[in-house]
Amino acid sequence: MFQENDLVVYGNTGVCRVKAVGPLDDISAAKKDRLYYTLEPLYDKGTIYIPADTKVFMRLVITKDEANDLISRIPDIRENNYDGQNLRMLSDNYEASLNTHNCEDLVQLIRTVFVRNQKAAENGKKPAQTDERYMKKAKDLLHGELAAALGIDYDDVEAYIDNAVNGR
Repeated sequence: MFQENDLVVYGNTGVCRVKAVGPLDDISAAKKDRLYYTLEPLYDKGTIYIPADTKVFMRLVITKDEANDLISRIPDIRENNYDGQNLRMLSDNYEASLNTHNCEDLVQLIRTVFVRNQKAAENGKKPAQTDERYMKKAKDLLHGELAAALGIDYDDVEAYIDNAVNGR
């Protein structure tokens, strides 16, 4: 069970702070004998009320050491060589990577889309909307978690990664 002030990854929403754990007395639809998490997304507006026994994926944010270890391994994480042209299968492939909620899988997804976009540019084509949409979602989730784990601003994550990987 998560505690108040824990930073958690909640589904595909991303990083949230647990603001409270307990019954929701002020919400009439909430069951009085059930525990709920009150979550506050770090990089979005709003409040999420979710039963503590939810089936939606939740885990603690990775540690600072785990974040730095992941960043050090980025050059070795290879893209997925999906060459198919079927957009539905491509979307399913990308969605499966997002749904692992694993940072390494997010890096692989970002690299995969990056390589696909490079190939498209070499052939005089624009990046596919599907690629762009999943790239944005993967970056949002990855950068949000890394920012929280490293204690840095979300907007500084890309430079932090670049500096760590390329020594700049």
